[in-house]
Amino acid sequence: QVQLVEAGGGLVQTGDSLRLSCAVSGRPSGGYTMGWFRRPPGKERELVAAITWSDGRTDYGDSVKGRFAISRDNMRDTVYLQMNSLKPEDTAIYYCAARAQDRPVYDYWGQGTQVTVSE
Repeated sequence: QVQLVEAGGGLVQTGDSLRLSCAVSGRPSGGYTMGWFRRPPGKERELVAAITWSDGRTDYGDSVKGRFAISRDNMRDTVYLQMNSLKPEDTAIYYCAARAQDRPVYDYWGQGTQVTVSE
């Protein structure tokens, strides 16, 4: 059973940086992709960033390109989301998720961590 546990959320000010982490246990067999999603207050969930575990290929949502960076640590089975130049509109619950590479949907989700950016 795959389990994902996020950490690192908090309250920061505009322009600050924050790093989220996602500890992965029970990796899905075969290749898989890790993603960070967020749900801003009153809005739909959106993909923030994704990384293919095997080769490190990354993909980003338009609103975070150039400010956020996703990475993974093979030794620690951990995925990170480095968030720089944070804005109030980045305020959201951030979720870590995983999917097998041959599946179009994310099957595994963490509990979420709150990020609040004040003006």
